[in-house]
Order: sequence, then C-alpha cells, then structure tokens
Amino acid sequence: MKRTAEFERLHAYRQHTSNWKHWGPYLSERAWGTVREDYSATGSAWSYFPHEHARSRVYRWNEDGLAGICDRNQYLCFSVALWNHQDSILKERLFGLTGEQGNHGEDVKEMYYYLDSTPTHSYMRMLYKYPHAAYPYDDLIHENARRGKHEFEYELLDAGVFNDNRYFDVHIEYAKAAQDDMLIKLTLTNHGPDTAPYTLLPQLWFRNTWSWGYKNGAMQDISTKPHLQQHTNSSVLVSHEVLGEYVLFAEGEPVLLFTENETNTERLFGVPNVTPFVKDAFHQFVVNGEVGAVNPERVGTKAGVLFQGELAAGASREFRLRLMQGVPDAPFAEFDAVFAQRKAEADAFYEALQPAHLSDDERLVQRQAFAGMLWSKQLYYYDVPQWLKGDPAQPPPPDERWQGRNKDWTHIANFDIISMPDAWEYPWYASWDLAFHCIPLVLVDPDFAKRQLALFTREWYMHPNGQLPAYEWAFSDVNPPVHAWACMRVYQIDAKQTGVPDRDFLESVFHKLLINFTWWVNRKDAKGRNIFEGGFLGLDNISVFDRSAPLPTGGFLSQSDGTAWMGFYCLSMLTIALELAKENAVYEDVAAKFFEHFLRIAHAMNDIGQLGHGLWDDEDGLFYDALNLPDGQVIPLKVRSLVGLMPLIAVSTLEADIYERMPRFARRMEWFLHHRPEVAGDIADLHEHGCEKRMLLSFLSREKLERLLAHVLDEDGFLSEHGVRSVSKFHEAHPYVFHVNGDEAFSVAYEPAESRSGLFGGNSNWRGPVWFPINYLLIEALQRYDYFYDGEFKVAFPTGSDTKLTLWEVAAELSRRLTGLFLRDEDGKRPVFGAQTRLQTDPAWRDYLLFYEYFHGDNGAGLGASHQTGWTGLVAKLLQQSGGQPALKTHRHKQPEQEDV
Repeated sequence: MKRTAEFERLHAYRQHTSNWKHWGPYLSERAWGTVREDYSATGSAWSYFPHEHARSRVYRWNEDGLAGICDRNQYLCFSVALWNHQDSILKERLFGLTGEQGNHGEDVKEMYYYLDSTPTHSYMRMLYKYPHAAYPYDDLIHENARRGKHEFEYELLDAGVFNDNRYFDVHIEYAKAAQDDMLIKLTLTNHGPDTAPYTLLPQLWFRNTWSWGYKNGAMQDISTKPHLQQHTNSSVLVSHEVLGEYVLFAEGEPVLLFTENETNTERLFGVPNVTPFVKDAFHQFVVNGEVGAVNPERVGTKAGVLFQGELAAGASREFRLRLMQGVPDAPFAEFDAVFAQRKAEADAFYEALQPAHLSDDERLVQRQAFAGMLWSKQLYYYDVPQWLKGDPAQPPPPDERWQGRNKDWTHIANFDIISMPDAWEYPWYASWDLAFHCIPLVLVDPDFAKRQLALFTREWYMHPNGQLPAYEWAFSDVNPPVHAWACMRVYQIDAKQTGVPDRDFLESVFHKLLINFTWWVNRKDAKGRNIFEGGFLGLDNISVFDRSAPLPTGGFLSQSDGTAWMGFYCLSMLTIALELAKENAVYEDVAAKFFEHFLRIAHAMNDIGQLGHGLWDDEDGLFYDALNLPDGQVIPLKVRSLVGLMPLIAVSTLEADIYERMPRFARRMEWFLHHRPEVAGDIADLHEHGCEKRMLLSFLSREKLERLLAHVLDEDGFLSEHGVRSVSKFHEAHPYVFHVNGDEAFSVAYEPAESRSGLFGGNSNWRGPVWFPINYLLIEALQRYDYFYDGEFKVAFPTGSDTKLTLWEVAAELSRRLTGLFLRDEDGKRPVFGAQTRLQTDPAWRDYLLFYEYFHGDNGAGLGASHQTGWTGLVAKLLQQSGGQPALKTHRHKQPEQEDV
C-alpha cells in the first residue's frame, strides 16, 4: 500500500509510537434493550430497558448517542442532539421497534448514513436526515403492530414526514488535529420550501462509572466522580482522573447547560431523585421549557452546548467545536485548514487503495461500505460474573438469572473495541459475522482485522471447553465454524498487500483453533459417525424444524450444512497447517490429521450404507438433511435450500510438489489412501490430477459437482439476477410439507422477501432472500474448483442456456450480480432501493447507500437490518477483486487470490 499520511498513522499506531485510534466512533447507536442492561427475572431485555426509559435512565455497561464518538475506554462521550420544535422528545438517539413490536422483528426507523472514515478515524463523516414534522413514534409502533408477517414493514419514509422535502440534512464531521484533538463540524441544511426553526445541542458526558459500589479502578469502573464545569462563556472544562483534562470549545455564543448522568428515578419509578439534576434534564429544558431542570452552578457530569435559531429554505449553517487537551489562544484559527488536510489525506488513502479500473460509482459504493464498517466499531463491555451477581451498591439481581441466559459463561470479561454487525440493530458482536467483517477490514486496517480474530480465541472470550461465544443473547448458540477460514484469508490478503506473511499471528490462532475444533468434534458429533448434528448453525429459519430445539418427532437430524461446515473447517485447518509447515515440519503431522479427518467426513456424507440413507440424493442431485427417527427410520427432508449447497464450499487443492516439499505429510497421505481406499470413494478422485498435476479435495465428484451446479445456476431455482437465493424458487410452486404423526404439518416455501414464519425469532429469514456471506463463500469455492480444472470444466450459465462458462467466469458473474445490487443500472437505478422513488431519483438521496442484512430474492431490494455493513461489507472486497467487470473478460489461468501468498 502506498505510504500515505493515513498509512503512516497506522504504522505509528502499530509501533506504539502514537495512539491515533484513542478516539473513534466507539459510542453505540443503541444501548437500551440489550442483554447487558437486562436485570429482569425473565430475560425480557427489550421490555426491561425500553427506548422510553433511555433518555432518563443511566446505563450500566455502555453509552449510546446520535453520531457520537468516545475515547477507547468510553470514559468521555460526545454526540449530537436535535429538536425540530415539533417532537415530543429531544432527539438524542435513534429510535426503532423492539423485537416484539416489529412485524418482522426489531428494526431501526431512521434515515442515516455512514459516508466516510479512515481506519484511525482521523476523518469521519455521517449524515442524519431529520424531518421538520413531529417524529411519528406512535404511528410507527401502531401501524407495524397492525401489519402481519405477510406484509412489508412500515418505514419512516412511508409515514410521509419527508414529503415536500420538509427536512434537515445534518452532516456530522470529525477531523483530528492530533491524536487527542478532535475538530467537530456540524452542518445543518434546510431542504424544505419554508423557513424552519431548529435546536442543535451537542452533548458531552461521562459514562457513569461511580454508582456501582466498586473501589477505585476495579473492573473498569472509576469510583472518583469526574466533573464538567464551565470554563468560559463558550467552553467546558473536562476533569477525569484517568483521562486527564480536556476542554470542549464552541464557536459563537451558545448557551451552556449542565446536569448529572444520573437516573430520573422519580419519573420512571416514583422514587425521589438523589440529585435534582438528572440525565433527561436537557429534554426538560429544551422541550418542556423547565429552566430549573439544569444546574445553575454550571457543573455536572453531562454538558450541552445549545444553539437555536431559524434556517431559511435551502439555506445551510455550519457549527464548529473542538475537544482537545490544552487551551490554545485561538482554538479555531487553523480549523478549516486542518479539516481540508484530513479530508485530502482520506481521499489519498482510498485513492491508493482502490484499483484504477473502478468506475466512479464503484468507488463511491466501496468507500461507503468501508465507512459503514469503520463506523460500526464499538466498545463492548460485558463482565458476566458481575452481571450475574450484581453490583455492591445496587439491589441484587433475581435468583432466576443463575439458571438463565449465559450462566455457563462466567469466564467472559469483555472490554474491547469490536466490529459490530450493526451499531443499532446488533450492537453486540456475533462471532461468525465478525469473521466475514475481517475480510474487507484487512484491506484498510490489517492489524485491526488480525486482532479481532485473535481476540475471540483469548481466554476471556473462548470458553474453557473450546467453544467460541456466539452473541450475548445466547453465547452457547452454535455459529458456523468460519473462524479458521477467516484467519487464513486475512493472513493471505495481508501478506499479499505487505509482502510480509505474519506467521506469528497465524501460528498463535492455529493453536487455539485446535481446541475449538476438538470441541466441535466432541460436542457436535457425539455418536462418532462424522455426521454432524450442529443445531442452529446460523442458517436459522431455513429448515422444516427449529434445529436448536428438540424435534417434534423425537430422534435427531443429520445435517448437510453442519457436516459441510466441518469439512470446510478441516480444509481450513489443513491449509493453515501446510502453510506453517513451510517453516516448521512439525506441522506436517497436524496437516495429515486434518487430511484424514476431511476424508472421513466426506465419506460419511456420501456413504449410503452408513446411515441407511446418505445425505446425497442421487435422484434430485442435491444434499438434504436426514431425519433419524427413534425407530431407526431415516427420512430425507427434501428442502432445496442452502443446506444442500453448503458441501460446495468444502474444497481445496494440493500442489504437485507437496511430495518434495513436505515428505512427512505426503507419506501419511499415501498410507491413508492405500490402506483405507474405501474412505476416498464416491468423492473427488484423489488420483485424478488437475492443472499442473494438482490434487483436489472436495466432497463432490465431477459428476456431482456438475449436477449440483445445475441447481445453483438455475434461474427457476437458486439463481437470481442478484445472487444465489437461500431457498430454491422451485418451492414457490412446490412448497415442501412434512407431516408429524400424520397430522401436524411443517412446511418450507420460497419467500423472496420477509419470512412469514416465526421460526427462530421474528426477523430471521433464510427462506428465499440473497445473503452476502454464503454467496461470498460460494464464489471463493468456484475459484478454487477452477484453479484445479484450469478452465477445462464449463457449465451452462444460466442452466439450460447455450452459454458455457468456466467456473472462474461463473464466480465473476456471481460477483457482478452481488455488486450490482448497489450500482446504478442502465436506467440509473440501484436495485437495493427497490421501489422507493425518492431514493432512486432524488439527488439529495440517491447516492447515499444502505448495506442491508439481506436482499429480495427476485428484485434485489434491501431487507432486514438496514445498516448491517458487517458481512454485507464484503461488497468492498468483491469490488476490489473484480470491479464488476463482465464475467467473460475476467477468467485468469493462474492461482486465484485466496491461494496467492
């Protein structure tokens, strides 16, 4: 990577000579309704701490705010509050529906966009669109409650509050003059036809670390109460025993407000307040006109800088602040010059990163994808023993907690900056999501990506038994084992960019992954058949039954995807072991172990004799889950879904020179093939050499690969114009129905948008839409197959057509379809926006992108969590790789990137 100014800052941070990441967007968009804040007996997180409480009630574990930033330890927080002189409450945080309120689960109901960020957050930009009209809180709640699962969600745009362009654009920008010197620029633009009043209230406050009863410094809590006080008529002095002293300067003549970050117990619980100045004082002052709500002494733990006025139609106004250590004579003298410099440095960083062949639109999409990922870095604080026991100065939690959620994860002590799937809807980590996040993140910040993956193998994350934590709602849920794959890919991409393979990183995570692999084998293959029951495995709502619950039939499921994931895990570990064996021959023995284990899994999956019915269905040319009944009967569950396609991803190649480079591994491999020939039967022929005499490791013989790909590439089946669907369109006309005891019916149908099934949660949907993570794995798998066949293997694309493509070309075409979700088509429209005319045509909206959780299986419209730039951020990597070029021009007869170190 070119040595730009931002590159140098990253290098200095890596060398511990500067701390440019000390401040960042680590403040969550939502802290209410989380498991951490739930101290109920029933585990009802959404109702225990609802949005209605958030403005008045102190958070225990972390803070939230609109477009905010904080220091690495979240001692001091800054965010923006707004009031349009119509709303019933001060707009301090994003609103959305809870899991119980939404007709498809929880859902943020705001229009906001992450537009730019460098990896060190030396420059950041975000946009919030704020209506002039009263925010329709009740309308959104009641209309979504009225709608059933068969209807679309009722969104903020549907409520009409943006009609006639009666709204403000609020641009929030940050630029660092130094690592502890934040320049803040807020730009308000009135898009409406009339003059509109505004209230802008930047806020500065301390996370409450003093109310829980711990001694000074214990468990991230500081018992000495910090304070804010008026410094001059337009500045606030910050004093904190760990953070030190800062000053917040504001330009102009604002009104300074002060209160305490303490709960308004009188409002919420009818209990007298311990202080007359409480968390929601600014709401009381601004919206209710209660002058006595704020502290006349101008001190506290929460401060606000109040700007009020009117903005003419089409006019803009800029507000400037600076948060820094020290007191310069003229804090705004170099403000504009520094802002311009940091913006130019951000442009230079991305210009050096983005391939020359990208179009302007592709550059815009990729840069906003990176911005969403970087803005979604959050401080995650959760100490399970403390959470279970309660705090010394607080009432003890109910005894039911000791038998409830996360009771078996008492080693968890998380206090780290982590890449979140979505800063509002998923303001907590999900381990398999995070693995995908690191693929695009390594392009911009290799050290952060590697640290994220290593972090989850540390003893304060990984369970002593070897399991990786899933997410705070249920750490024990089983996510797909993609961690090893992500570690190897991050290692490879980093090495390709820098020219220096980080073997220390790879070797350290490999040893911890060995423990995790053993947990998988012992826990999920309890019968020792090399067929895995798996359970949840991420693909919720795709099965006939809830795979995390006891089956209504009794017995157990042999899972096609669970078994495929384990084969994939074996090959990822084999690849890592062989890489490490290049410098240490000891790893050849470990590689041989994973080679053998993969063949046994592949054999079990294809062997009809072992189960009485194999997971491969020769009549349909697909893999299926198998229901094993208590009486010994085995029934295939013939759902045409990603479950049956997952065996495609378990593929790797061995180079012909493996015999010379790694003789110990080669001897063990040959011994196994010679003495256990039956295990290698009915899968890829290990004696059939491909390009340059490579060996193919795959569940699929050539014939099975061809038959399975015919389903994948069938436009009346899995293939849509926007990627591979999660359920085949075949089930639109032919739903799969399974009867239990001849009576109760369980069914799966193709549903291109939101699921009408409540299986595994209200917003879980793998019944038709396109999902980025699995599509990405399929693309990489096709590249690996092509690496073996070297263009000699061609398939009809789409199935039934006369066009024949190599597997590399198929992969490129799938990549084009996925990136095309966000790019303007020949009509100037972006499929992701669906039928939203305003988003498709209005210059003030059409270039601001949302990276949704999943996409409509027929038209590509974005669905689910609107800001899940986590794994959908993979679009940045796909653009980096291909730039959306036509598939027929991208076939390369060389090693694909994922093998290129």
